[in-house]
Amino acid sequence: MRISKINREILSISLPAIVANIAEPLLGLLDTGIAGHLGAPQFIGAVAVGAMMMNVLYWNFGFLRMSTSGLTAQAYGSGSRQAQVDTLQRSSVIALIAGSAMVLLQWPLRWCLLWLMGPGPEVAELAGTYFSIVVWGAPAVLLTMSLKGWLLGMQDSRSPMIISIGVNVLNVIVSLIAVYVLDMGFKGIAVGTLASVWAGVIYACWRVRKLFGSIARELNIKSAFNFKGSGRFFKVSGDIFVRCIFMLVVNMYFIRAGATRGDIVLAVNTMMQQLFHLYSYFMDGIAFAGEAVVGKYYGARDHATMHRCVRWLFVWSTATTAIFVIAYSLFPHPIFSMFTSQAQVVVEAMRYHWWCSLVPVVSMAAFVWDGVFIGITASRGMLVAVATACIIFFLTYFTLPATLGNHALWIAFIAFLTTRSLVQTALWAHHWRKRE
Repeated sequence: MRISKINREILSISLPAIVANIAEPLLGLLDTGIAGHLGAPQFIGAVAVGAMMMNVLYWNFGFLRMSTSGLTAQAYGSGSRQAQVDTLQRSSVIALIAGSAMVLLQWPLRWCLLWLMGPGPEVAELAGTYFSIVVWGAPAVLLTMSLKGWLLGMQDSRSPMIISIGVNVLNVIVSLIAVYVLDMGFKGIAVGTLASVWAGVIYACWRVRKLFGSIARELNIKSAFNFKGSGRFFKVSGDIFVRCIFMLVVNMYFIRAGATRGDIVLAVNTMMQQLFHLYSYFMDGIAFAGEAVVGKYYGARDHATMHRCVRWLFVWSTATTAIFVIAYSLFPHPIFSMFTSQAQVVVEAMRYHWWCSLVPVVSMAAFVWDGVFIGITASRGMLVAVATACIIFFLTYFTLPATLGNHALWIAFIAFLTTRSLVQTALWAHHWRKRE
């Protein structure tokens, strides 16, 4: 097989995924813009807190996309039609059960999440209202995650891109109509989100039926709740679920620790995290290609081509990382100035700007390995890497001298990302050394 064919496969998956990753947060900012024109600053905070409440819930169900894409890619590579059907059916049923549980448990969940985030009373009341409306879309959101993961495993990243962009565009349109035409005020933003996610899952189901109609017709409601033979699916999903909890703990603590150092440091850390997120949108696209393409060749037992694919994933990732490192190293002041007009915040950010350049370097391998490990469903390795990195993060942070201030937090974060990269590299080498 020629290398050029592997690159075409990687780019055909990664480019649509990158477009979707970038478009989603940009379009999501428009919700904040709508809230910002409602006449009170509490509306902006309420949208942010309400959306974060839902994201915390959805974060822990990321396995619905990841385990589904890896198992489906292997089924696609092996040509097992039954495995493709089973994975789609099991993932969809679990998504609907979990989403329905969120709806049923919305009152205790709302109380717990508001307690964790601790907003002021006015923002808390508005955020609670937002949550109470949007939570009714939980089954739709989780089912869409499953369907997008399944489509990716079937080597189709264009459909997930269309779904993601379509949901966000529709969200903005319906929110504007609900707020300004139907005069629903703040609730209209939540109504727009709710309507768009249900429209999105309907379109996703239609897309699956249109592209893979013969497989969709084999779905059987009578066997939907028969989980016999689902051990591997639950094992992979369980590992990823626990991994997501470790990731959430580190991210939440990072935000909390930064907030204790004052508003300016919090603003600086937020900007720098946004730069990391921008980089991650590109790297996640490459990782998605790893899930789909590596999984396909692993399922086909074509290990030689799979290894070539892994090497080219690192080539594309290295080139992408180099671009970001150069930009963050040479133009930190203009980049920070785009985020804020506050001179004091920009000056403070310049004290930490080298961390922005170092983060992509130490995290690159972790992104690639995540995609590869999902493709080969080495979920236990992903869990071990993140659990180890989580321990290293807290050990590093609490053993560094207090005089380092906010630098200690970034050193700990660098240690976290480096550990993930090194552990997964070692696990990959060990895994394939045993097979050779």
